[in-house]
Amino acid sequence: MKNCTFPHLKIGDITARVPVIQGGMGVGISMSRLATAVAREGAIGVLAAVHIGLNEPDFSKNPRKATYRALEKQIQEVKEAVPDGIVGVNIMVALTDYDRLVRIAAEAGADLIISGAGLPLKLPQLLPPGSSTKLVPIVSSARAAAILCKRWGDHFDHPPDALVVEGPLAGGHLGFHEDELDKEESRVENILVQVVEAVRPFEEKWGMKIPVIAAGGIFTGADIHAALSLGAAGVQMGTRFVATEECDASRAFKEAYVSASPEDITIIKSPVGMPGRAIKGPFLEKVARGEARPKRCPYKCLKTCNYKKVPYCISDALISAQRGDFEHGFVFSGANAWRVEKIVTVKELVAALEQEYCEALEGAG
Repeated sequence: MKNCTFPHLKIGDITARVPVIQGGMGVGISMSRLATAVAREGAIGVLAAVHIGLNEPDFSKNPRKATYRALEKQIQEVKEAVPDGIVGVNIMVALTDYDRLVRIAAEAGADLIISGAGLPLKLPQLLPPGSSTKLVPIVSSARAAAILCKRWGDHFDHPPDALVVEGPLAGGHLGFHEDELDKEESRVENILVQVVEAVRPFEEKWGMKIPVIAAGGIFTGADIHAALSLGAAGVQMGTRFVATEECDASRAFKEAYVSASPEDITIIKSPVGMPGRAIKGPFLEKVARGEARPKRCPYKCLKTCNYKKVPYCISDALISAQRGDFEHGFVFSGANAWRVEKIVTVKELVAALEQEYCEALEGAG
């Protein structure tokens, strides 16, 4: 289709030419280099706030101070590099300094804050006065979407600016019990339709559109077309952006995706208290044998973590993996990571997704 282009994604007064949010991936997988490249192509680039200061010289001595400084700096780097681009920040509710990170991101001018790993029930009250930062919670059910819409409306008069609906094929931490991951009713296609329906009364009440973003297992342009056909306004994609030249992870981390087989993708128990999806490797084998127990807690990053009881320090493990050390860390991934065939540029990826989308649109007639 010669004149086919992606439909735009509109979140309040923000409009992205490409209806794709690059997933926020920590630790250190999606930082300013990746987010800048994504924003430059017209999609929404996202920084992962957790330990974003891992490359700061003082990180080992004062990880929080380094992270706060790096978060502000990297938001500004993206905005300066792509003045008309859109940059978001992913901040997990489970983080002990969640409130502080939200305020830093908003004050630094982040266009949106995406928040999951728990329900962000008080997120609107954390915004500084006059902030225009959009708030985008991640949910895994229509019930969670309705609870958030009602609570934010009743308590803060601030409806969600958009909602990300994440299905069980996503990478990293999952908002499902392990026995729910393979159930038909957990498929993102089914949850998406339910969430679109659940937010409709709130849209009517507030006289505004609440865009619903599909996430988890979105891999091709045809998948984007399918999600939009079911009522999604856009999609969030993580796995595909890991295997890009601009991704902030080490080359070894990216190559782990390229070389993975379907059998290499596994579900693990995370110290966060949620199941997670990762690629098998030496470190996870050590964990299974009970050989990776932490002896201290240098970060105090998670509300739910007691280092004396958890099988490993997830921060140390993810930092090691980001640097390509799989003896001491593991790689989070989506269920489709094994489908990645090569590392490409962000520009090439977005162009391929748009072509696939247009082919699917034409095929749908």
